[in-house]
Amino acid sequence: MSFSSNIKEELSKINNWKDKETLKGEFLGYILTGNTSNENDLLEFITENEFNIERFYKILFNLEVEYEPIKKGKKFVAIISKSDKVQSLMELKLNSNKEIQKAIVKGCFMGAGSITDPEKQYHIEIIFQEKNNAEYIFNICKSFGVNLKFFEQNEKIELYIKDAEEISKFLALIGANKGVLAFEDVRLTKEIKNNVNRLVNCETANLNKIVNASVGQINDIKLIQKLKKFDEMSNDLKEIAILRLENPDASLKVLGEKLEKPLGKSGVNHRLQKIHEYAEELKNG
Repeated sequence: MSFSSNIKEELSKINNWKDKETLKGEFLGYILTGNTSNENDLLEFITENEFNIERFYKILFNLEVEYEPIKKGKKFVAIISKSDKVQSLMELKLNSNKEIQKAIVKGCFMGAGSITDPEKQYHIEIIFQEKNNAEYIFNICKSFGVNLKFFEQNEKIELYIKDAEEISKFLALIGANKGVLAFEDVRLTKEIKNNVNRLVNCETANLNKIVNASVGQINDIKLIQKLKKFDEMSNDLKEIAILRLENPDASLKVLGEKLEKPLGKSGVNHRLQKIHEYAEELKNG
């Protein structure tokens, strides 16, 4: 599967079916996108992505919204009558709290969003038919510190991000936690390799070893930070963790020299191994 499909699969499996308010937000997100036509007394959502439609059908079922599922070739369609209930859901746009706003953005990404494989380039986009809907999502994301950009041509309106840091924040905003880790893994590897390639007078094998080890160490540290367990580590482990984040392409020898009380390679390796073991404990929870 593509990287984008992996993200949507993760989001489609989030079990929040008892939280009707956030489900209402997701519903609204879907119908704000460019994959939904809004004419007369009907809403029609169309997609070729199975994870999109499976999630949407489940949302409609749990909100007790009547719909007609149709298959047109490779396209999945949900036809919804604009009942009073549906009209009230559409008006949620006017009055929503932070959690509902996150759900709305998630629904928009599921409904008409995609993300390029970060191995190739950094790019995420959501397609809209109406500019006011795009502006609404733009402002929600901005309120959460995520900066998107507009692209408008003919009848196509697109919100997009090309900055790696902003993409990572967007994925975290919509709850794609595994996606964030996968994206950061690729991003870190690319950035560290770029830095390492600038170094001279080192053997290729040793450089690759530093890169691969550093990526794993940084991922361990970021996981601990993400789970808000960083401050529970000893001062010795926090010190080496901060140094590793600040010096992703440094060797163990260089890291040891930067410590307040310098250590040799084996001492630094011992601390990083302790961090790895702690991260593994958290993963296996």
